[in-house]
Amino acid sequence: MQAPERWPLVIIVVLNWNNALDTLECLESIQHLVYPNTRVLVVDNGSSDGSADQIAAAYPALDLLRLEKNLGYAEGNNAGMQRAMEYSPDYVFVLNNDTLLDRQMLNQLVLTAERNPRAAMVGPTMFCTSPEHTLFAAGSFVDWQHGTILHRGMFRPDSEIAGLSGENPVDFIVGCGVLVRSSFIRAHGGLDPIYYLNYEDVEWGVRALRRGYLVLHEPAAVMWHKVSATLGLASPANTYYMTRNALFFFWQHTTGLTRLGVTAHIFARTVRTIGAWSLHRRYQTPVYRQKRDANLFALRDFIFNHTGPMPAEVSRTCYSKVRPIASDLGTSTGA
Repeated sequence: MQAPERWPLVIIVVLNWNNALDTLECLESIQHLVYPNTRVLVVDNGSSDGSADQIAAAYPALDLLRLEKNLGYAEGNNAGMQRAMEYSPDYVFVLNNDTLLDRQMLNQLVLTAERNPRAAMVGPTMFCTSPEHTLFAAGSFVDWQHGTILHRGMFRPDSEIAGLSGENPVDFIVGCGVLVRSSFIRAHGGLDPIYYLNYEDVEWGVRALRRGYLVLHEPAAVMWHKVSATLGLASPANTYYMTRNALFFFWQHTTGLTRLGVTAHIFARTVRTIGAWSLHRRYQTPVYRQKRDANLFALRDFIFNHTGPMPAEVSRTCYSKVRPIASDLGTSTGA
């Protein structure tokens, strides 16, 4: 498809929370985009470390929306999208602050969206910043039987998708970088705040599919993700939200025996993980105890329908300072 005579207006929404360093690197990357019709909006999600002032000092002309408190990933981005709509954009690009962009990425995404008017969302191929040439996600899918989500090529070499070309239908786009048609946002809303953090991007994609839209991955568009730079890979907080929100998502989007089966599957998997982290000698460390307790709280809060931000006692557990040791490193199996 040739470049259009008028490039659609894209508002790039970047969410910051106590992380000026990553946000400034992300904004520098945005400056190098060759796309000719963008505006950048940074949403400061109630930062307490002065990072909003650092961003304002570095980019004084930037549209900086300062929220009074941390509303979480979903509501923080929703506030940004609400502000973005004041510009009457054609698209909104929701972008994590721990990302870097290829110069041509946005052009590729917009061209794909323009070719496919039924596409509500289009996403790029996402690489990890380290190790080099390691995939993070090349489109993402829902395994409805086992209650999991799958990122194509995750942590595999880029050769894994060597034969992938043209836009590909997927179930959702990871929220660290997704181009969304503004008409979809106006008609069907933004991210669901019940999730607060994690699975809100999954629900958004599935909502689009169930309302007759397409969700597409564009292999030619490329970006890099620092992978859980804010929370930390497999942190106790990430474990809590991934487990609790997996249960909420599959309960919300399945019915009948499928709902009962997939919920039981997630419960059983989580209980096995809790048992391993409680009994196996290799997991007898402070961090794994935190993650075990985070999973216990996640099961409790699903049962009692506690949505949104984690309760205060969970926060104290997840964010209490411990000194990790080598055996603490790993990935969460909670969801």
